[in-house]
Amino acid sequence: MEVRSAQPGPVPSGTAALADDWDVEPELFASLARNDQRRMAEQYVRGLLAAEGRKTLRNVAEQIGGKALQQSVHHFITASSWNWAPVRGALARLADEVVRPQAWVVNSTVIPKAGIHSVGVDQQFLPHLGQTVNGQRAFSAWSASERMSVPFNWSLVLSRNWLEDPARRSRAHIPAASRVVSLEEHAGSVALEAAEAWGLRRRPVVVDVDGLDAGTTVGRFARAGASLLLRIDGATPLRVDGSLLQGYSDKEVPALSLISSMKRMRRQVEWSDARGGGMQLGVVSAIPVLLACQAPGSGPGGGSGVVHHRPMLLIGDWRSSGRWPSRLWLTDSRRLPLITLLRLTRLTDVVERDFAEISEHTGVRDFAGRSFQGWHRHITLASVAHLVAARAGTRRFPARRRVTGSVTPLCA
Repeated sequence: MEVRSAQPGPVPSGTAALADDWDVEPELFASLARNDQRRMAEQYVRGLLAAEGRKTLRNVAEQIGGKALQQSVHHFITASSWNWAPVRGALARLADEVVRPQAWVVNSTVIPKAGIHSVGVDQQFLPHLGQTVNGQRAFSAWSASERMSVPFNWSLVLSRNWLEDPARRSRAHIPAASRVVSLEEHAGSVALEAAEAWGLRRRPVVVDVDGLDAGTTVGRFARAGASLLLRIDGATPLRVDGSLLQGYSDKEVPALSLISSMKRMRRQVEWSDARGGGMQLGVVSAIPVLLACQAPGSGPGGGSGVVHHRPMLLIGDWRSSGRWPSRLWLTDSRRLPLITLLRLTRLTDVVERDFAEISEHTGVRDFAGRSFQGWHRHITLASVAHLVAARAGTRRFPARRRVTGSVTPLCA
Protein backbone atom coordinates (compact mmCIF):
# COMPACT_ATOMS: atom_id res chain seq x y z
CA MET A 1 0.00 0.00 0.00
CA GLU A 2 1.47 3.32 -1.04
CA VAL A 3 1.50 5.99 1.62
CA ARG A 4 0.89 9.47 0.27
CA SER A 5 1.60 12.68 2.09
CA ALA A 6 1.13 16.36 1.79
CA GLN A 7 3.13 17.99 -0.95
CA PRO A 8 6.51 19.23 0.31
CA GLY A 9 6.83 22.97 0.54
CA PRO A 10 9.30 25.05 -1.44
CA VAL A 11 12.92 24.18 -0.84
CA PRO A 12 15.10 27.16 0.07
CA SER A 13 18.30 27.74 -1.82
CA GLY A 14 20.39 27.01 1.28
CA THR A 15 23.40 28.61 2.83
CA ALA A 16 26.58 29.38 0.97
CA ALA A 17 28.25 26.39 2.64
CA LEU A 18 25.56 24.04 1.43
CA ALA A 19 25.61 25.52 -2.06
CA ASP A 20 29.32 25.77 -2.69
CA ASP A 21 31.27 23.20 -0.71
CA TRP A 22 29.95 20.05 -2.37
CA ASP A 23 29.48 19.10 -6.00
CA VAL A 24 26.18 17.17 -6.09
CA GLU A 25 25.28 15.90 -9.56
CA PRO A 26 21.66 16.91 -10.39
CA GLU A 27 21.51 14.00 -12.86
CA LEU A 28 21.42 11.59 -9.93
CA PHE A 29 17.87 12.71 -9.24
CA ALA A 30 16.59 12.91 -12.82
CA SER A 31 14.21 10.01 -12.12
CA LEU A 32 12.25 12.02 -9.55
CA ALA A 33 9.01 13.21 -11.10
CA ARG A 34 8.79 16.76 -9.76
CA ASN A 35 11.18 19.70 -9.59
CA ASP A 36 10.56 20.20 -5.87
CA GLN A 37 11.48 16.55 -5.20
CA ARG A 38 14.72 16.89 -7.16
CA ARG A 39 15.61 20.09 -5.28
CA MET A 40 14.77 18.50 -1.93
CA ALA A 41 16.92 15.42 -2.72
CA GLU A 42 19.91 17.59 -3.57
CA GLN A 43 19.45 19.74 -0.48
CA TYR A 44 19.03 16.67 1.71
CA VAL A 45 22.40 15.35 0.49
CA ARG A 46 23.99 18.72 1.23
CA GLY A 47 22.38 18.68 4.66
CA LEU A 48 23.86 15.24 5.37
CA LEU A 49 27.30 16.55 4.43
CA ALA A 50 27.00 19.77 6.45
CA ALA A 51 25.26 18.59 9.62
CA GLU A 52 27.35 17.82 12.67
CA GLY A 53 26.65 14.85 14.92
CA ARG A 54 23.89 12.37 14.10
CA LYS A 55 22.22 12.93 10.75
CA THR A 56 18.65 12.79 12.01
CA LEU A 57 15.82 14.19 9.92
CA ARG A 58 15.58 17.13 12.32
CA ASN A 59 19.31 17.85 12.13
CA VAL A 60 19.33 17.67 8.34
CA ALA A 61 16.24 19.89 8.08
CA GLU A 62 17.89 22.55 10.24
CA GLN A 63 20.86 22.58 7.85
CA ILE A 64 18.58 23.02 4.85
CA GLY A 65 16.11 25.60 6.04
CA GLY A 66 15.61 25.60 9.78
CA LYS A 67 12.86 24.15 11.94
CA ALA A 68 10.16 25.32 9.55
CA LEU A 69 11.28 22.68 7.05
CA GLN A 70 11.24 19.68 9.40
CA GLN A 71 7.80 18.47 8.39
CA SER A 72 8.57 18.72 4.69
CA VAL A 73 11.84 16.80 5.11
CA HIS A 74 10.10 14.14 7.19
CA HIS A 75 7.41 13.67 4.52
CA PHE A 76 9.98 13.62 1.71
CA ILE A 77 11.91 10.76 3.31
CA THR A 78 9.25 8.69 5.05
CA ALA A 79 6.00 9.21 3.17
CA SER A 80 6.68 10.56 -0.32
CA SER A 81 6.09 8.54 -3.46
CA TRP A 82 9.52 8.74 -5.11
CA ASN A 83 11.30 5.50 -5.93
CA TRP A 84 14.84 5.07 -4.59
CA ALA A 85 15.85 2.31 -7.04
CA PRO A 86 16.44 4.57 -10.08
CA VAL A 87 18.48 6.93 -7.89
CA ARG A 88 20.65 3.98 -6.85
CA GLY A 89 21.02 3.02 -10.50
CA ALA A 90 22.26 6.51 -11.36
CA LEU A 91 24.55 6.41 -8.33
CA ALA A 92 25.97 3.04 -9.39
CA ARG A 93 26.71 4.27 -12.91
CA LEU A 94 28.39 7.44 -11.65
CA ALA A 95 30.37 5.44 -9.08
CA ASP A 96 31.58 3.20 -11.90
CA GLU A 97 33.03 6.27 -13.62
CA VAL A 98 34.51 7.84 -10.50
CA VAL A 99 35.85 4.75 -8.72
CA ARG A 100 36.85 2.67 -11.77
CA PRO A 101 36.26 -0.45 -9.69
CA GLN A 102 38.40 -3.56 -9.74
CA ALA A 103 35.57 -5.42 -8.03
CA TRP A 104 32.33 -5.06 -6.14
CA VAL A 105 32.53 -5.77 -2.43
CA VAL A 106 29.49 -7.15 -0.60
CA ASN A 107 29.37 -6.92 3.18
CA SER A 108 26.86 -6.60 5.97
CA THR A 109 26.44 -4.02 8.70
CA VAL A 110 24.71 -4.23 12.06
CA ILE A 111 23.20 -0.93 13.21
CA PRO A 112 22.56 -1.05 16.98
CA LYS A 113 19.27 0.45 18.16
CA ALA A 114 18.05 1.25 21.65
CA GLY A 115 14.37 0.54 20.94
CA ILE A 116 12.34 -2.10 19.13
CA HIS A 117 10.23 -0.02 16.76
CA SER A 118 12.67 0.90 13.96
CA VAL A 119 11.99 -1.26 10.92
CA GLY A 120 13.97 -4.52 10.90
CA VAL A 121 15.22 -4.28 14.49
CA ASP A 122 15.90 -7.71 15.96
CA GLN A 123 18.52 -9.59 17.93
CA GLN A 124 21.71 -9.64 15.84
CA PHE A 125 24.73 -11.80 16.65
CA LEU A 126 28.15 -10.17 16.21
CA PRO A 127 30.77 -12.92 15.71
CA HIS A 128 33.76 -10.62 16.19
CA LEU A 129 32.43 -9.63 19.61
CA GLY A 130 30.83 -12.95 20.47
CA GLN A 131 27.65 -11.25 21.62
CA THR A 132 24.14 -10.40 20.52
CA VAL A 133 22.91 -6.83 20.14
CA ASN A 134 19.56 -5.22 19.42
CA GLY A 135 19.64 -3.63 15.99
CA GLN A 136 19.14 -3.72 12.23
CA ARG A 137 21.19 -5.75 9.77
CA ALA A 138 21.80 -4.50 6.25
CA PHE A 139 23.71 -5.85 3.26
CA SER A 140 25.50 -3.44 0.94
CA ALA A 141 27.29 -3.59 -2.41
CA TRP A 142 30.29 -1.33 -2.97
CA SER A 143 32.11 -0.23 -6.08
CA ALA A 144 35.74 -0.59 -4.96
CA SER A 145 39.24 0.10 -6.18
CA GLU A 146 42.50 0.37 -4.25
CA ARG A 147 41.98 4.13 -4.23
CA MET A 148 38.39 4.48 -3.02
CA SER A 149 35.02 2.78 -2.60
CA VAL A 150 31.36 3.84 -2.78
CA PRO A 151 28.21 1.95 -1.68
CA PHE A 152 25.59 1.76 -4.43
CA ASN A 153 22.96 -0.70 -3.23
CA TRP A 154 21.45 -1.83 0.07
CA SER A 155 19.21 -4.60 1.36
CA LEU A 156 17.56 -4.58 4.80
CA VAL A 157 17.20 -7.96 6.54
CA LEU A 158 13.64 -8.55 7.76
CA SER A 159 13.07 -11.54 10.02
CA ARG A 160 9.92 -13.59 10.51
CA ASN A 161 9.27 -11.48 13.59
CA TRP A 162 8.58 -8.61 11.22
CA LEU A 163 7.16 -10.31 8.15
CA GLU A 164 4.74 -12.62 9.96
CA ASP A 165 3.36 -9.94 12.27
CA PRO A 166 0.58 -8.02 10.43
CA ALA A 167 0.60 -5.16 12.94
CA ARG A 168 4.36 -4.59 12.64
CA ARG A 169 4.22 -4.85 8.85
CA SER A 170 1.45 -2.27 8.74
CA ARG A 171 3.16 0.21 11.06
CA ALA A 172 6.42 0.00 9.10
CA HIS A 173 4.65 0.05 5.70
CA ILE A 174 6.53 -3.08 4.60
CA PRO A 175 5.51 -3.93 1.00
CA ALA A 176 3.22 -6.90 0.52
CA ALA A 177 5.79 -8.56 -1.77
CA SER A 178 8.47 -8.65 0.94
CA ARG A 179 9.23 -12.16 2.17
CA VAL A 180 11.76 -13.94 4.36
CA VAL A 181 15.04 -13.99 2.46
CA SER A 182 18.10 -16.03 3.43
CA LEU A 183 21.39 -14.29 4.10
CA GLU A 184 22.82 -15.98 1.00
CA GLU A 185 20.03 -14.48 -1.12
CA HIS A 186 20.68 -11.04 0.35
CA ALA A 187 24.37 -11.34 -0.53
CA GLY A 188 23.59 -12.33 -4.10
CA SER A 189 20.73 -9.99 -4.86
CA VAL A 190 22.32 -6.82 -3.52
CA ALA A 191 24.98 -7.07 -6.24
CA LEU A 192 23.69 -9.36 -8.99
CA GLU A 193 20.13 -8.12 -9.36
CA ALA A 194 21.34 -4.53 -9.28
CA ALA A 195 23.79 -5.20 -12.09
CA GLU A 196 21.10 -6.77 -14.22
CA ALA A 197 18.50 -4.08 -13.54
CA TRP A 198 20.80 -1.12 -14.12
CA GLY A 199 22.87 -2.44 -17.01
CA LEU A 200 26.17 -2.25 -15.15
CA ARG A 201 29.33 -3.85 -16.44
CA ARG A 202 29.95 -7.03 -14.43
CA ARG A 203 32.84 -7.04 -11.98
CA PRO A 204 34.32 -9.76 -9.78
CA VAL A 205 32.36 -9.87 -6.52
CA VAL A 206 34.19 -10.07 -3.19
CA VAL A 207 31.78 -11.25 -0.47
CA ASP A 208 32.97 -10.52 3.05
CA VAL A 209 30.09 -11.63 5.29
CA ASP A 210 30.03 -13.85 8.37
CA GLY A 211 27.68 -16.81 8.58
CA LEU A 212 27.04 -17.61 4.91
CA ASP A 213 26.80 -21.18 3.68
CA ALA A 214 29.62 -21.53 1.17
CA GLY A 215 27.92 -24.09 -1.11
CA THR A 216 24.69 -22.11 -1.34
CA THR A 217 26.47 -18.81 -1.95
CA VAL A 218 28.86 -20.17 -4.57
CA GLY A 219 25.98 -21.87 -6.38
CA ARG A 220 23.98 -18.63 -6.39
CA PHE A 221 26.79 -16.65 -8.01
CA ALA A 222 27.77 -19.45 -10.38
CA ARG A 223 24.25 -19.64 -11.82
CA ALA A 224 24.45 -15.90 -12.47
CA GLY A 225 27.80 -16.27 -14.23
CA ALA A 226 29.54 -13.97 -11.75
CA SER A 227 33.17 -14.33 -10.70
CA LEU A 228 33.30 -14.71 -6.92
CA LEU A 229 35.74 -14.43 -4.03
CA LEU A 230 34.04 -15.55 -0.82
CA ARG A 231 35.45 -15.28 2.69
CA ILE A 232 34.70 -18.53 4.48
CA ASP A 233 34.73 -20.00 7.95
CA GLY A 234 37.52 -22.39 8.89
CA ALA A 235 34.96 -25.16 9.41
CA THR A 236 33.81 -25.12 5.77
CA PRO A 237 34.16 -28.71 4.43
CA LEU A 238 36.39 -29.04 1.37
CA ARG A 239 38.42 -31.72 -0.34
CA VAL A 240 41.60 -31.50 -2.38
CA ASP A 241 41.11 -31.50 -6.15
CA GLY A 242 42.84 -34.76 -7.03
CA SER A 243 42.95 -33.90 -10.73
CA LEU A 244 45.51 -31.18 -9.93
CA LEU A 245 47.09 -32.40 -6.70
CA GLN A 246 47.65 -36.13 -6.61
CA GLY A 247 48.44 -38.21 -3.56
CA TYR A 248 45.98 -36.56 -1.18
CA SER A 249 42.88 -38.03 0.40
CA ASP A 250 39.57 -37.22 -1.28
CA LYS A 251 37.78 -36.97 2.06
CA GLU A 252 36.17 -33.68 3.06
CA VAL A 253 38.01 -31.87 5.84
CA PRO A 254 37.58 -28.40 7.41
CA ALA A 255 39.19 -25.65 5.34
CA LEU A 256 41.40 -24.49 8.20
CA SER A 257 42.76 -27.99 8.81
CA LEU A 258 43.41 -28.45 5.10
CA ILE A 259 45.32 -25.23 4.56
CA SER A 260 47.26 -25.55 7.83
CA SER A 261 48.46 -29.06 7.02
CA MET A 262 49.72 -28.29 3.49
CA LYS A 263 52.67 -26.11 4.44
CA ARG A 264 54.50 -26.70 1.17
CA MET A 265 51.82 -24.67 -0.64
CA ARG A 266 52.66 -21.48 1.23
CA ARG A 267 54.26 -18.53 -0.52
CA GLN A 268 55.80 -15.30 0.69
CA VAL A 269 54.15 -12.07 -0.44
CA GLU A 270 55.76 -8.64 -0.46
CA TRP A 271 53.79 -5.42 -0.55
CA SER A 272 54.42 -1.72 -0.15
CA ASP A 273 52.67 0.18 2.61
CA ALA A 274 51.56 3.52 1.19
CA ARG A 275 51.42 4.98 4.72
CA GLY A 276 55.20 5.07 4.80
CA GLY A 277 55.92 1.71 6.42
CA GLY A 278 58.10 0.56 3.53
CA MET A 279 58.08 -2.97 2.15
CA GLN A 280 56.38 -5.59 4.31
CA LEU A 281 56.13 -9.35 4.10
CA GLY A 282 53.24 -11.74 4.48
CA VAL A 283 52.37 -15.33 3.70
CA VAL A 284 49.69 -16.72 1.39
CA SER A 285 48.65 -20.24 0.44
CA ALA A 286 46.55 -21.39 -2.51
CA ILE A 287 45.16 -24.92 -2.86
CA PRO A 288 42.87 -26.26 -5.62
CA VAL A 289 39.83 -27.78 -3.90
CA LEU A 290 36.33 -29.06 -4.59
CA LEU A 291 33.27 -27.60 -2.87
CA ALA A 292 29.98 -29.48 -2.57
CA CYS A 293 27.12 -27.46 -4.06
CA GLN A 294 23.50 -28.49 -4.41
CA ALA A 295 22.05 -28.12 -7.87
CA PRO A 296 18.94 -25.91 -8.15
CA GLY A 297 15.62 -27.63 -8.71
CA SER A 298 12.20 -28.29 -7.34
CA GLY A 299 13.14 -30.34 -4.31
CA PRO A 300 12.76 -29.25 -0.67
CA GLY A 301 14.11 -25.76 -0.13
CA GLY A 302 14.51 -25.28 -3.87
CA GLY A 303 17.24 -27.88 -4.26
CA SER A 304 17.07 -30.92 -6.51
CA GLY A 305 19.02 -33.07 -4.05
CA VAL A 306 21.78 -33.54 -6.65
CA VAL A 307 25.17 -32.53 -5.25
CA HIS A 308 28.05 -31.62 -7.53
CA HIS A 309 31.58 -30.65 -6.55
CA ARG A 310 32.62 -27.31 -7.97
CA PRO A 311 36.33 -26.61 -8.65
CA MET A 312 37.51 -23.75 -6.47
CA LEU A 313 40.74 -22.27 -5.14
CA LEU A 314 41.22 -22.03 -1.38
CA ILE A 315 43.35 -19.04 -0.34
CA GLY A 316 44.84 -18.55 3.10
CA ASP A 317 46.08 -15.07 3.98
CA TRP A 318 48.46 -14.68 6.92
CA ARG A 319 48.32 -10.95 7.65
CA SER A 320 50.43 -11.36 10.76
CA SER A 321 52.80 -13.96 12.12
CA GLY A 322 51.00 -16.89 13.66
CA ARG A 323 50.03 -20.48 13.19
CA TRP A 324 46.65 -19.79 11.59
CA PRO A 325 45.80 -17.64 8.56
CA SER A 326 43.98 -14.39 9.31
CA ARG A 327 41.41 -15.02 6.58
CA LEU A 328 40.31 -17.84 4.30
CA TRP A 329 38.86 -17.26 0.84
CA LEU A 330 37.27 -19.40 -1.86
CA THR A 331 37.25 -18.35 -5.49
CA ASP A 332 36.21 -19.87 -8.79
CA SER A 333 38.75 -17.65 -10.61
CA ARG A 334 41.53 -20.19 -10.76
CA ARG A 335 43.16 -18.72 -13.84
CA LEU A 336 43.88 -15.30 -12.35
CA PRO A 337 47.36 -14.80 -10.87
CA LEU A 338 47.45 -15.32 -7.12
CA ILE A 339 48.70 -11.79 -6.51
CA THR A 340 45.70 -10.41 -8.42
CA LEU A 341 43.29 -12.44 -6.31
CA LEU A 342 44.99 -11.31 -3.13
CA ARG A 343 44.72 -7.68 -4.19
CA LEU A 344 41.01 -8.13 -4.81
CA THR A 345 40.47 -9.56 -1.33
CA ARG A 346 42.30 -6.58 0.14
CA LEU A 347 39.61 -4.29 -1.30
CA THR A 348 37.63 -5.16 1.81
CA ASP A 349 40.16 -3.00 3.69
CA VAL A 350 39.27 -0.04 1.48
CA VAL A 351 35.57 -0.53 2.15
CA GLU A 352 36.18 -0.83 5.88
CA ARG A 353 38.23 2.35 5.85
CA ASP A 354 35.75 4.34 3.77
CA PHE A 355 32.79 3.16 5.82
CA ALA A 356 34.51 4.46 8.97
CA GLU A 357 35.87 7.67 7.47
CA ILE A 358 33.01 8.65 5.17
CA SER A 359 29.79 6.64 5.55
CA GLU A 360 29.73 7.03 9.32
CA HIS A 361 29.77 10.79 8.72
CA THR A 362 27.12 10.86 5.99
CA GLY A 363 24.51 9.18 8.16
CA VAL A 364 24.21 5.55 7.03
CA ARG A 365 23.56 4.46 10.62
CA ASP A 366 21.49 7.43 11.71
CA PHE A 367 17.97 6.94 10.37
CA ALA A 368 15.68 6.79 13.41
CA GLY A 369 12.35 6.48 11.62
CA ARG A 370 10.13 3.43 11.60
CA SER A 371 9.17 3.07 7.94
CA PHE A 372 10.68 0.66 5.42
CA GLN A 373 10.52 3.27 2.66
CA GLY A 374 12.08 5.92 4.88
CA TRP A 375 15.04 3.71 5.70
CA HIS A 376 15.70 2.99 2.02
CA ARG A 377 15.35 6.62 0.92
CA HIS A 378 17.60 7.91 3.69
CA ILE A 379 20.35 5.34 3.12
CA THR A 380 20.20 5.95 -0.65
CA LEU A 381 20.81 9.68 -0.18
CA ALA A 382 23.46 8.96 2.47
CA SER A 383 25.24 6.83 -0.18
CA VAL A 384 25.03 9.71 -2.65
CA ALA A 385 26.58 11.93 0.04
CA HIS A 386 29.34 9.32 0.44
CA LEU A 387 30.16 9.54 -3.27
CA VAL A 388 30.21 13.34 -3.15
CA ALA A 389 32.53 13.37 -0.14
CA ALA A 390 34.81 10.64 -1.53
CA ARG A 391 35.19 12.42 -4.84
CA ALA A 392 35.90 15.74 -3.14
CA GLY A 393 38.42 14.49 -0.60
CA THR A 394 39.93 11.26 -1.85
CA ARG A 395 43.52 12.45 -1.44
CA ARG A 396 42.96 13.29 2.22
CA PHE A 397 42.18 9.68 3.09
CA PRO A 398 45.10 7.48 4.18
CA ALA A 399 45.77 4.71 1.70
CA ARG A 400 45.53 1.07 2.70
CA ARG A 401 48.14 -1.52 1.97
CA ARG A 402 48.56 -2.27 -1.67
CA VAL A 403 49.86 -5.67 -2.63
CA THR A 404 52.67 -5.64 -5.17
CA GLY A 405 53.57 -8.40 -7.58
CA SER A 406 56.26 -10.29 -5.70
CA VAL A 407 55.44 -13.89 -4.73
CA THR A 408 58.17 -16.33 -3.73
CA PRO A 409 58.03 -19.95 -2.51
CA LEU A 410 58.53 -20.79 1.15
CA CYS A 411 60.25 -23.88 2.46
CA ALA A 412 57.89 -26.58 3.70
